[in-house]
Amino acid sequence: MKKITSSFYDILGISSATICLVHCLIFPLLTILPFGLSHNPIIDLLFASIGLFAVIKITKKSNLLVSSILIVSMGLIWISILTDLFLEIHLELIYFGGIGMIVGHLINYKLHKKQNH
Repeated sequence: MKKITSSFYDILGISSATICLVHCLIFPLLTILPFGLSHNPIIDLLFASIGLFAVIKITKKSNLLVSSILIVSMGLIWISILTDLFLEIHLELIYFGGIGMIVGHLINYKLHKKQNH
């Protein structure tokens, strides 16, 4: 059985965080248009769950800087999503968390690539 490398999880995390960030930035603009769209925090939970899976796999093998960035970013994302889900208050923390996730995964991907070449 082939072992899945850390770079796969970095690519998964970068992709998920980027799609989530684009969703969080563009979707509010789409709700203004008369398409009948409304915000659903369950979609945010889906992206956060994928990101959490990638973060758990990566933090086991990454350095302190990358682990700290990813854990703090994931915390900001989950706080924002759960606040929206249970209190119906939208916090902008999700944007900072998304950017932090992308940065953390990129740093880890570059470190991982440097170590293997």
